[in-house]
Amino acid sequence: MIYLIFVGILSGLFFSSSFILNRLMSLEGGHWLWSASLRYAFMFIFLVFIIAIFQGFRTPWIVCKLFVKNWLFWIIAGSIGFGGFYSLLCFSADHAPGWVVAATWQLTIIASLFVLVGFGRTFPKKVWGFSLLIFIGVLLVNTSQVEAFDYYQLMLGGIPVLIAAFCYPIGNQLVWEAKNGNNSLPTIDSPFIDNPFNRVFLLTLGSIPFWIILLMIVRPSPPSLGQVSNTAMVAFFSGILATSLFLYARNRAKKSSELAAVDATQSSEVVFAVIGEIVILNAALPTLTAFGGIALVFAGLTLFVCFQDGN
Repeated sequence: MIYLIFVGILSGLFFSSSFILNRLMSLEGGHWLWSASLRYAFMFIFLVFIIAIFQGFRTPWIVCKLFVKNWLFWIIAGSIGFGGFYSLLCFSADHAPGWVVAATWQLTIIASLFVLVGFGRTFPKKVWGFSLLIFIGVLLVNTSQVEAFDYYQLMLGGIPVLIAAFCYPIGNQLVWEAKNGNNSLPTIDSPFIDNPFNRVFLLTLGSIPFWIILLMIVRPSPPSLGQVSNTAMVAFFSGILATSLFLYARNRAKKSSELAAVDATQSSEVVFAVIGEIVILNAALPTLTAFGGIALVFAGLTLFVCFQDGN
């Protein structure tokens, strides 16, 4: 459990880059759809090279054949877990301050529990309490940075992230269920699925129809060079490194409580986002309330470890 939580926190470090860079791009006038879709275009390119170099030049083709074999499953999982998730996050970054996106996104901690229950997984009630403790800590961290509420921005920026908070764990859990023999889903038992880069590649392929359709509907103006370069960085740090680490940790999880603990490590994104804003954007130091929230976040993660060690 300690190892899984460490990997999850490391993924949270890389995930946090997307909040800062997406907000920067929106403030510079970049369209939210390019911030979202270009990330996965770059991810596709990066993943082809990474998989070819580390697994052999034939492996990307083999993985593509796995996609074709269960194309409908991967399109559904990719459209929900990658397409719906990230398009909604980028839309919110275009309509709300970063604190709204970061704070609301932490609802994925609670959403993950509902998703696990929806797939028939059960775990002790204490897990709900640990997740709630983390969530309260995250709220304290974020609300400590807020001086005044804009309810219009809160609704326009918050509701899409709330939906995204469910999309991401649903997409990930679909893959986990298929890999572990859910009779309602196609069985995916290829050894290539064990590699996190291959799974991210399959989900990225599955999201391509979603992005094409959305671009045809919205038809945004061309992106700037700065938006393209920033999106490339988000694709590498958040899309490649963070997602692969997170899926690797979930794949190593064997119990529902372990899955919930890995999902809960996403709360660390807020802590790293606060640090990143201070270092990169010269933001003010966190208040005592924020430090109290950070303490609650790590207290909740510690309780996950202690609870698992005692079972």
